[in-house]
Amino acid sequence: MKATVLTIISSVMVIMMYSSCTKEPLNNLTSDEARIYITNRNDSVSFNAYNTFSVSDSVAVISNNQLVKKALTDVDTAYISAIKAQMQARGYTLVAHDGHPDLGINVSRIYNTYTGIVSYNDYWGYYGGYWDPYYWGYPGYGYYFPSYGVYQITDGAVSIDMLDLKNTTGKALKGIWTGLVRGAGTFNSANAASSVQALFAQSTYLQKN
Repeated sequence: MKATVLTIISSVMVIMMYSSCTKEPLNNLTSDEARIYITNRNDSVSFNAYNTFSVSDSVAVISNNQLVKKALTDVDTAYISAIKAQMQARGYTLVAHDGHPDLGINVSRIYNTYTGIVSYNDYWGYYGGYWDPYYWGYPGYGYYFPSYGVYQITDGAVSIDMLDLKNTTGKALKGIWTGLVRGAGTFNSANAASSVQALFAQSTYLQKN
């Protein structure tokens, strides 16, 4: 019986020692590794059937599903340049907008704001009692705080959308590929090239040759 107890205690100590030495994997990720890259394609499209492409010379800024403006910041320029480089590396030829490109590529910065409510009942109960109304010229006043607060969180992403300009039907343009980047450092111009490269790396079908 004693041997069994000692074995259990020893096992628990080993597990605790191992756990204390184990590092949280997410804490060791670089900003490149922490970002999320999502791609989607039209399965019926053969991408080697296209020869030329053009990229929009500005970026659409979209907030909560509404187009706010067109912009061209350092970040936007970095993404546009990275897209051109990746497309050319895959064998496609860059042409002007009016050069009748086979593929048109749009770039967007997307922002979504979420609103929530958090309760402060416990917070004010524990920490709200040290303010002195007399100090502010209101002797005899008590304390009152709302029982809830409102917070907002805004997250963002960069979307790259590829359109088929070679095979148009009526007035509708067909989207054939989308790449989305989100996460830490997405809007850092220094990360644009590696982010676009990651999208193309998981889209091996995007190839002319």
